[in-house]
Amino acid sequence: MSTGRKITLSENTLFGMGNPLLDISAVVDKDFLDKFGLKPNDQILAEDKHKALFDEIVKRNKVEYHAGGSTQNSVKIAQWMIQKPHKVATFFGCIGADNFGEILKKKAEECHVDAHYYEQNEEPTGTCAACITGDNRSLVANLAAANCYKKEKHLDLDSNWELVKKAKVYYIAGFFLTVSPESILKVAKHASDNNKIFCMNLSAPFISQFFKEPLMKVMPYVDILFGNETEAATFAKELGFETDDIAEIAKKTQNLPKDNTKRQRVVVFTQGKDDTVATVGENVTMFPVLDIDQNDIVDTNGAGDAFVGGFLSALVQEHALEECIRAGHYAANVIIRRVGCTFPEKPDFQ
Repeated sequence: MSTGRKITLSENTLFGMGNPLLDISAVVDKDFLDKFGLKPNDQILAEDKHKALFDEIVKRNKVEYHAGGSTQNSVKIAQWMIQKPHKVATFFGCIGADNFGEILKKKAEECHVDAHYYEQNEEPTGTCAACITGDNRSLVANLAAANCYKKEKHLDLDSNWELVKKAKVYYIAGFFLTVSPESILKVAKHASDNNKIFCMNLSAPFISQFFKEPLMKVMPYVDILFGNETEAATFAKELGFETDDIAEIAKKTQNLPKDNTKRQRVVVFTQGKDDTVATVGENVTMFPVLDIDQNDIVDTNGAGDAFVGGFLSALVQEHALEECIRAGHYAANVIIRRVGCTFPEKPDFQ
């Protein structure tokens, strides 16, 4: 991470891999929520009783489709911040050979992300239903195909691995640890061996709690670790840090064993409307977020993904850490004013 000079970006400089989900959002009524036993404002994984929900929601009027999934959201935002050239961002993940898969491909293309999906027909494309009532949205995620990514069927293929090698910056959300830890390790080791930048996200408390082993296997290769305050606290608890001071947690996380000693690990924890905490060399620094009127906040759901996307857009341009955080704060500020992880045509970021 160096000066703010303008560098010319080439295609496939940023590589992301994760769970591609098609976000399906529609305005529903209370009867719809009651029928499927949903709370107005919630995030859950789909169970059998929700199967019919997905068929039904697409029949509502005013259905909106957006390419979703945490990592895919972040690389999309990074590409949006960069604007040109197109296809700076690459994305790998698994979809079904179906209509929703076709929509995902089209949406990725509209965002100018170079998506290369592993397509299989055992499972349908993963979806996330956003059931909107007034200011509330109830999210129901069905991973399905996203859960079927196979290293040997996709990542290991020469044409795909060439795209991985082209990248300088890598980002994978912790959510993918539940799908293909071996794929993550292969990419992480490649980055480490070639002194490139590998970034990861704690993603959710359940990752540190139930997928600690694969998470800690990847940790020595992590150059930049993202997370929010809740995830940081859970991670600290699981690792026995014996502190709930976020700056202290960031420092202890930075000092965990690291494979490539040429790069000191950077830890970045967001805290909603409170300051973002980041390790800067030997110090921990607080970076205030942009002010926003409570009334302008429509939906904070994509804020974390957007922060990472903004951050990565500056990182691939080799900007300093402070600039990366500023870009992250800008992107998050834009996204929380809108429903879902969507954005205006062009960023207004100087």
